Amino acid sequence: MYYFAYGIHLSKKKMLQICPGSKPGFVATLPNYRLVFLGWSRQWRGGTVSIRPFRGEKVLGAVYDISDRDLKLLDNYEGYPRNADKLNVTVFNEDSEQVPAVTHIRAGNVEETPPSADYLSVIQQGYRDWGLF
Repeated sequence: MYYFAYGIHLSKKKMLQICPGSKPGFVATLPNYRLVFLGWSRQWRGGTVSIRPFRGEKVLGAVYDISDRDLKLLDNYEGYPRNADKLNVTVFNEDSEQVPAVTHIRAGNVEETPPSADYLSVIQQGYRDWGLF
């Protein structure tokens, strides 16, 4: 199955730590969503990334090929179902072809909170990993 990664999961190193069986696929765009930083993470000392619907915006990310086992590992990392929901999305690859994928979003009505510099550096590395930055 395909997993749409944005934020911290763009880091190929971080993704391999969480899901050793994941295989990097391709750059993708999720239309009509935007990145937001929500809540408070003790680990990261700030808000963590999620996406919210927003007409006219888009989220740049990447798609990994993952197994059911990998998805369960991601579920655990994201705190599904307590802190995160799974969302079936349609993303577009670089040839503008539609690709069905699954992703995680933050559950509940959580306030926007700025991220820490350390957290942002991991996200920036992920964008560099995929040539998006």
